[in-house]
Amino acid sequence: MGSELIYRGHEAQATADAYSPKPHKPWVTVIRPIRYMLREQRLVFVLVGIAIATLFFSVLPGSSPGQARYPHGADRMSIPDFSSESSHHIARRPIYQNRMGFGAFNSGGKIPLGLKRKGLRIVVTGGAGFVGSHLVDRLIGRGDSVIVVDNFFTGRKENVMHHFGNPRFELIRHDVVEPLLLEVDQIYHLACPASPVHYKHNPTNVVGTLNMLGLAKRVGARFLLTSTSEVYGDPLQHPQVETYWGNVNPIGGSRSYLFSSLPEHNSDGCGVRSCYDEGKRTAETLTMDYHRGAGVEVRIARIFNTYGPRMCIDDGRVVSNFVAQALRKEPLTVYGDGKQTRSFQYVSDLVEGLMRLMEGEHVGPFNLGNPGEFTMLELAQVVQETIDPNAKIEFRPNTEDDPHKRKPDISKAKELLGWEPKVALRKGLPLMVSDFRQRVFGDHKEDGSATSTA
Repeated sequence: MGSELIYRGHEAQATADAYSPKPHKPWVTVIRPIRYMLREQRLVFVLVGIAIATLFFSVLPGSSPGQARYPHGADRMSIPDFSSESSHHIARRPIYQNRMGFGAFNSGGKIPLGLKRKGLRIVVTGGAGFVGSHLVDRLIGRGDSVIVVDNFFTGRKENVMHHFGNPRFELIRHDVVEPLLLEVDQIYHLACPASPVHYKHNPTNVVGTLNMLGLAKRVGARFLLTSTSEVYGDPLQHPQVETYWGNVNPIGGSRSYLFSSLPEHNSDGCGVRSCYDEGKRTAETLTMDYHRGAGVEVRIARIFNTYGPRMCIDDGRVVSNFVAQALRKEPLTVYGDGKQTRSFQYVSDLVEGLMRLMEGEHVGPFNLGNPGEFTMLELAQVVQETIDPNAKIEFRPNTEDDPHKRKPDISKAKELLGWEPKVALRKGLPLMVSDFRQRVFGDHKEDGSATSTA
């Protein structure tokens, strides 16, 4: 019997170790989150939160795009004759990769939570000058913070005094030929004497341009160079387009209508203008080199003849000369036969063009001027009609290298910037005369801001 006993413990062990999987329950993944939401009244709290958020956003008033871009409710144009259509293109605000903040994530439309777009920090070199001070008015008016850098060589503190006390305005007395360290988003580089009366004492603007380009490279700012129509010299092409290389005498310089009242040339034809013409051409070259080589965002504007309030009275420009002479009861001096043709742009039109160029996406160069042509004799007659019909016109021998014609082709600016001048000469000249009358006769009852309003 003992031999028949067999140990079967290993069979029982094998049966105990066998694995039997649980049946698959596909609805568990759905039931589990539902149970979680129903537990402890979590669903009630979620619904209440959605209701509160919906009520908050529906009651809160939204900000329109115009309000966001001009947050302080200021007049977008402190200089006359700007329609809402002409200011529409300026409303676009750039988004800079190095500028953080809410505005960097919302470039248009309504701004949630009623937040206003944060203004840019902008430096304007030569901001106390004729054109620069009007540009500062526009930038401050739309809500930006502006730093004016000026050495007051040709600029006047009176041009920006009406901004003193504004927390978004700063004034630094500094010459841009020396380096300057600032944290800014945009640089409008206007600093450069533009009359032989002034730049013969400081015959270059290249160093200042180089310093400002270096600043733009360091802080990642967008840079706008205000070049000049003088880069075309005595043009052989009429009207002048941006692709025209010009006809310039690098030794004697081309002679412009702007200074036709100042016989600055010597008898051999070598004058003092070449430093200005060639300096601007060099500045354009440097600007494009920094753009191509260092990736700096740049814009180039070639400014044609501009007039308006705050011009220097005795800097030799033909419009300011005629107006000052007529107010002082002096003869209007016309050089040559007075048949040289020029075009005249009111300062508010120029400022509009500069801002559209800065906010746009095109490098340039762009001609910014008024294509309407006037002979010097016609200009003198307009000044007579505006100030004194009895004013005499005195003819004098013409100077060498005086361009016979100067007229911008602004087709490129019309197409890409949506810009063209609005203020006619007979409409803008009386505004300039009013400002000159106050300064010539010492009537300073109104502050500098009065010259930019109408």
